[in-house]
Amino acid sequence: MNAADAADSLVPTGLAVVTVTYSPGEHLEHFITTLADATSEKPQVILADNGSTDGVPELVAEANSHVTLLHTGGNIGYGGAINRAVAEIDPSIEFVILANPDIRWGVDSIDKMLEAAKRWPRAGAIGPMVREPDGSVYPSARRVPGLADGAGHAILGTIWPKNPWSVRYRQENEEISERVVGWLSGSCLLVRRAAFDTIDGFDSRYFMYMEDVDFGDRMGKAGWHNVFVPDAEVTHAKGHAAGKHPEIMLPAHHASAYRFQADRHPHWWQAPLRVALRAGLAVRSRIAVRSALREKARAA
Repeated sequence: MNAADAADSLVPTGLAVVTVTYSPGEHLEHFITTLADATSEKPQVILADNGSTDGVPELVAEANSHVTLLHTGGNIGYGGAINRAVAEIDPSIEFVILANPDIRWGVDSIDKMLEAAKRWPRAGAIGPMVREPDGSVYPSARRVPGLADGAGHAILGTIWPKNPWSVRYRQENEEISERVVGWLSGSCLLVRRAAFDTIDGFDSRYFMYMEDVDFGDRMGKAGWHNVFVPDAEVTHAKGHAAGKHPEIMLPAHHASAYRFQADRHPHWWQAPLRVALRAGLAVRSRIAVRSALREKARAA
């Protein structure tokens, strides 16, 4: 095989896009319209709908011939909906974009991730730089949290953002460069279908939150890389669903945090650790919900 043939062998054979919708409102239209500037490919788009009531997914699918609406049958969670949609995609399609519907795509952002996939043949997941609506950088490329980092971040992250456990976990002091990381934000990922299938996709036991941490951790343990590509940029409106329903989403977040650590500390002699972790997270969840509801009431 000559150099030209080797280069050709790395050209992606196809691309599909999956997003999970749950009454996404105006976000979904921005997602679709900015997608046209993100890639020269003409990807199939699947909306895995978890029970929207605003009618937006139906309108978007009707208005765009390349968009397919897939009803999952209920609110089955983010990971479960992604798995359901990916199962509908022809296995010959090599790459799948997994993204929240409140993503706005930067120019050439997907093409830049596809180019990175050529440079990193063992990349199972590739993530862009994620910006907040105000232009600030969201720490979307992080290390996998150990028990100490996870507990320190969970307990102190809100009241002391620069505590050493949160800083180490969020990798905010790391140089912004293309590199292998522990896990990437599930708000926007390019995944290699072969890698996705190798680890059986997302763990559907995670209703919402931490499914991307678990996904990246299992990807790494299976021998694939999670690669951060800051040259590709997207903007994330972050948390529109969580902001509407903190009494549902915040307990789900804490339950997922428990599941992640409990799965990694499964032995009988670690039972006291799991009990303490569950109790601590339950207390923190109640405090976080009360605080969020008060803030929501003040903003109303």
